Amino acid sequence: MEGINNTAVKYFILLTLTDYRQYEILLFLTFLLIYIICLIGNIAIILITKMDHSLHTPMYFFISMFGTCEIFFVSSVVPVLLSNLIADMKSISFTGCFVQVCAIATFGATECYLLAVMAFDRDLAINYPLHYSRIMRRDFCILLVVLPWALCIINALIATFFTTGYKYCGSNKLNHFMCELGPLQHVACVVPPTNRLTVTITEIYGIVLPFCINILMYIHIITTIVRIRGEKSKRKAFSTCSSHITVATLFYGTASIAYMVPQTNNMSKYLSLIYSLVTPSVNPFIYTLRNKDVVTAFRKLSKRIS
Repeated sequence: MEGINNTAVKYFILLTLTDYRQYEILLFLTFLLIYIICLIGNIAIILITKMDHSLHTPMYFFISMFGTCEIFFVSSVVPVLLSNLIADMKSISFTGCFVQVCAIATFGATECYLLAVMAFDRDLAINYPLHYSRIMRRDFCILLVVLPWALCIINALIATFFTTGYKYCGSNKLNHFMCELGPLQHVACVVPPTNRLTVTITEIYGIVLPFCINILMYIHIITTIVRIRGEKSKRKAFSTCSSHITVATLFYGTASIAYMVPQTNNMSKYLSLIYSLVTPSVNPFIYTLRNKDVVTAFRKLSKRIS
């Protein structure tokens, strides 16, 4: 924490959506509504998978854990965004900024690894159906969820610690609506090579590695599905993983483009808004509308409540 005490910058100004100052109240209400939809949708998925015994399977266990992670991820971003939209001074304290960096890095990387775990689950179910029940025991499923959380927390703490080692003695204006590693590196006046290398390694571990695992798993899955004889059997096999492919594509698609676009470009923060707020609110609908089991469970639960 010595790096925090020695810095000349005491707080950061988040430029948020400065191009649309005249629409800030409208944007506040819109993002608040999307946030509420996101919370309700993901909580509904968690409750449905918990209350319906037919959904007590590894696949739905991982979906509920992914929904839990999405709630934490969105909640680490949106409250700050909403408060800055209606505040005159759109700022965040130095310590508060790095708390948000750590939270976003933890939950974001955990989402990436949970997507990889879900891809592994589908790969196992399609390619090794006879061994699936023996391998995917409850204790192993819990381990596949707990391990990414633990490793991603450590990874995020390392990234945050080394980012505080940058020297922030110039501009304190972040062209973003949240504190992220990229924008912070852009405004730092001195970035020690060791710190930059360490942060890059943590980003590769947190984003690139699980992305590669996802790609490899789905290459294996698609190769198997293509070899299946009969259109009906192919459709049935593909339907078990189509929702996950859609969610993974949305998440990695927008996140990848956001990181490739220069941090000085406003397009980067608009894309970040999509993967950090819009995508998590859409995911529950993808899992329900494209999944007969969840739709059936939801109808049963609705009848029970009414």
